[in-house]
Amino acid sequence: MVNSISHLGVGILIGLALGLRGKKLKIVAFLSVLPDLDVIPYSVFISVSNSLTHDIRTQFFYLFGHREFMHSILFIALVTFLIWIKTRDPIFTFGGFQSISSHVYLDYITTWKMRPFYPFSTDASIIGAVYFYDPFINLLPVLPLLIMIVIGLKQRGMLNGRLNNFYNFINKIDDKLYASLILVFLLWLVFMPVSKAFLINHISGTEEAQISYQNTYPESTNKFLTAYSYNSTHYKIMKISYLSGIEKCEYIEKVSINGNIPDAPTYIERASNLYSSAVPQEIDYPVYEVSKDGGFVTVTLSDARNPYVENWAYFKSVYRFIFNEENGEYQVYASVQGGSEEKLGENWFR
Repeated sequence: MVNSISHLGVGILIGLALGLRGKKLKIVAFLSVLPDLDVIPYSVFISVSNSLTHDIRTQFFYLFGHREFMHSILFIALVTFLIWIKTRDPIFTFGGFQSISSHVYLDYITTWKMRPFYPFSTDASIIGAVYFYDPFINLLPVLPLLIMIVIGLKQRGMLNGRLNNFYNFINKIDDKLYASLILVFLLWLVFMPVSKAFLINHISGTEEAQISYQNTYPESTNKFLTAYSYNSTHYKIMKISYLSGIEKCEYIEKVSINGNIPDAPTYIERASNLYSSAVPQEIDYPVYEVSKDGGFVTVTLSDARNPYVENWAYFKSVYRFIFNEENGEYQVYASVQGGSEEKLGENWFR
């Protein structure tokens, strides 16, 4: 997840490096932020979602959800194809493809699971190798924006002779400058996933366990939060870093039952099945807490890593399933992805 200004800066950088100017440069820059316009159909989806059946709601979520279809490979292909059909300009088409692809990849490499292969697969995945406040990927793309602003002000005569040396320097090396920035940017985006792979491999060897690459999330530029199933009853949560390996670890119980609830496993299974039928499926390491109050059994489902999230994270969600022992009916309340708790409609679940 990268800020919109940086996305825009990447689009401008791509266009400038390809020698595009004028209208074509503006279109390529726009394409770099196009995927985030999915917030418009997503707002419409939210407003009508309660009136939909479960199956339709789920498919509409995949189509109109934020960072869903408009962040997929198919969407990239469709937009690129339309540009080519409309213009038959190979450089312009390539620039548009690079621009929209850069947005999707930057989101995919940071900290939000997506479904890039929808509709061929609804499995969510992430690279998660770069912290979403990483100064490099957020600040480097701003440089071409600043350069364009200076050039624009200079051409309009608003600088009164100031920055002449800078303006002349940029005019002499602009093609090489933009190409060099693109190269440095790409090298960083390749280096970070590879370095994360080496770190995960090292931690897996230390723990003698298989640590999930995509379920290891960046907490800062060089630190990650990860976990694995330590045994049948506990997860092991670890904070790891490039510099010192495992910095901190704790064990989290998978199931906690408060009081005498003989049929707790049945309610846990039911809550698990209900959750599995819903979207967005952000919980990777499910933790269940079961309690009883009168004739109601409550199963609280969360991710084992939740207490250790220092900043907002995709998987920071809590679901409360409240079952009526007498008639088997249920209600579900949830705080989804760090939001405030609200009651979920029955059509969330199958």
